[in-house]
Amino acid sequence: MTGASIDGARAADKQLTLCWAAWDPANALVELSKDFTKQSGIDMKFEFVPWTNYADRFLNELNSHGKLCDLIIGDSQWIGGSAENGHYVKLNDFFAKEGISMDDFMPATVVGYSEWPKNTPNYWALPAMGDAVGWTYRKDWFAKPEIQAAFKEKYGRDLAVPKTYDELKDIATFFQGREIDGKTVYGASIYTERGSEGITMGVSNVLYDYGFEYQNPKKPYEMEGFVNSPGAIAGLEFYKELYKCCTPPGASNSYMSEGLDAFKSGQVALQMNFFAFFPGLYKDPNVGGDKIGFFVNPAGPAGHFTQLGGQGISVVAYSDKQDEALQYIKWFAKPDVQKKWWTLGGYSCAKSVLNDPSFPESAPFAAQFLESMAMVKDFWAEPSYAQLLQAEQKRVHDYVVADQGTAKEALDKLVADWTQVFQDDGKM
Repeated sequence: MTGASIDGARAADKQLTLCWAAWDPANALVELSKDFTKQSGIDMKFEFVPWTNYADRFLNELNSHGKLCDLIIGDSQWIGGSAENGHYVKLNDFFAKEGISMDDFMPATVVGYSEWPKNTPNYWALPAMGDAVGWTYRKDWFAKPEIQAAFKEKYGRDLAVPKTYDELKDIATFFQGREIDGKTVYGASIYTERGSEGITMGVSNVLYDYGFEYQNPKKPYEMEGFVNSPGAIAGLEFYKELYKCCTPPGASNSYMSEGLDAFKSGQVALQMNFFAFFPGLYKDPNVGGDKIGFFVNPAGPAGHFTQLGGQGISVVAYSDKQDEALQYIKWFAKPDVQKKWWTLGGYSCAKSVLNDPSFPESAPFAAQFLESMAMVKDFWAEPSYAQLLQAEQKRVHDYVVADQGTAKEALDKLVADWTQVFQDDGKM
């Protein structure tokens, strides 16, 4: 897009408000968007809300047909409800007119962030922020000769980045309660938060690798024997064991920020968190640089997957400035803008960036990000996603953290909960 293509006098008095979560990538987007304002004359305002309030704040805004947001970077799970309830502008005609092709973006991000119904060419967002769950580790601790010797003596193998969940648990167990540099440290920070989506975003990484499926791949909404399969039960049991054996004290309600705190303060050897935070961690003066390493979510006995994070950018249907908002989407989709987005700390979904031969070497976590985005799975994106999520949050937290019942009972109850939601929706 060039400035000449815009009516300057009309654009000069225009202002767009973009709504997103308050985190490092949002700050990178503010910086990036200065180029849009320079080219278009359209000022950008930003409404950023902490992750713990993000869904409530913006889903309420959409449901009330509010005009605060002209553009929204909405979570991947919102796409079904936002499409069916008319919150987002459908972008197919705009993409066709402007020559924006979804083939230019990584397939997992198109399905995850843009499509509803899934796996159909109906687009409600442009892939904006690729993300997935990955892991950080204390590379400097792993390198200590006395640590290496003690680990090898105990486990009969070298201390190295874990390839499987069994290996990860061994490492977490090894570090739990160990003294390093005069300080007691712990094994791993994992997601356990009950209030929003935390424990679901954490446990999924293990469940997928143990054989959990949301539904029968051949029969939509058939969940019995898939959600609560023997493998899924074993995966949930494993997650509880990891929580009980190897997390720091007071870790019963941990999500993204608690994980960052645990790692930055030198409490833990391993940390589960989204790739979005890794640029900031790498720059951290205390635990970054040579002290930090990164690895992909480990494999389990039934497969190798990771939980999809990330979001697409959509035009809000209630905005009075849809034309200007679409100009922003057109600008953001340009390959040179996508390249700059990555260099500033955002995570591009564009093939032009990710398939560049130099990409894996472009950051210490770039290769792991690329590998992760090729093996992502996501939570339900159904319009009733909020009820589906609340059910899993309760059932899993009750078992893992609150010690209620068995893993089988938790997943059996989850099947019953989800069945009720889909029956109420007329889908079963």
